[in-house]
Amino acid sequence: MLRRPHSGLRVSALRLVASVVVISSLAGCANKHQKVAHLPPPPSIDYPQSSQPSATVDARTYPNYSKSAKPLYVETGIASWYGPPYSGRKAATGEVFDMNAITAAHKTLPLNSIVRVTNLKTGKSVVLRINDRGPFVGDRVIDLSMGAAKAIDVYRAGLAMVKIELLETPAPLNTGGRWCVQIGAFTDPDAATHLKNKLMRKYQTAKVIEFAGPTGDWVRIRPAQDDRAKAFEMARDVRSSEGGVFLVRLD
Repeated sequence: MLRRPHSGLRVSALRLVASVVVISSLAGCANKHQKVAHLPPPPSIDYPQSSQPSATVDARTYPNYSKSAKPLYVETGIASWYGPPYSGRKAATGEVFDMNAITAAHKTLPLNSIVRVTNLKTGKSVVLRINDRGPFVGDRVIDLSMGAAKAIDVYRAGLAMVKIELLETPAPLNTGGRWCVQIGAFTDPDAATHLKNKLMRKYQTAKVIEFAGPTGDWVRIRPAQDDRAKAFEMARDVRSSEGGVFLVRLD
């Protein structure tokens, strides 16, 4: 006569199956999280010797800005964060990017501007310095360093809706500046080269370059004298079959 398995063995087997299912689910979630890609910031800018950015100052040493202080500019949108493999490379200011420092990348605010970034879901905020350019993906408005992302609970979520308050800036927002248009990223280098050649014929007074990044190729248009109005006009006019078109302030 066949004997039924001991009830204790059945329970142990069920527990083992349940553990495998849970571990597989967690691994699947981890893999999904790891697929989030952060496009590279543009190449660092060659500053004239007379306009080198000031020495790096950790945002935590800044004075405490009053919550009631009226900001110079307010923007809301989606924040992301970036770290490896960009840590140790040059940021747009020319300094070495430290992913654990409290900094961020923005496409159009003047470099070395001081902003307060608030996670609208958690209410946590951090005061930091804009030292890089980006993010160059979708409709994201700011790319936080890993350290800044951890400070306001964006690190684990990956993305968060935030409020950006400009507290201090070294240059005017609405006039002047050095501007360009950046297009990409292209997964096909030939497509980037084709667009570059097309834009060179169309904008003969502009400087058009192509460069490679970790996630693809990029094309950048710099109008004569890096003129703001011309860059705005180009950004409205340029179309790309791949990636996006971004208006970027260089200084």
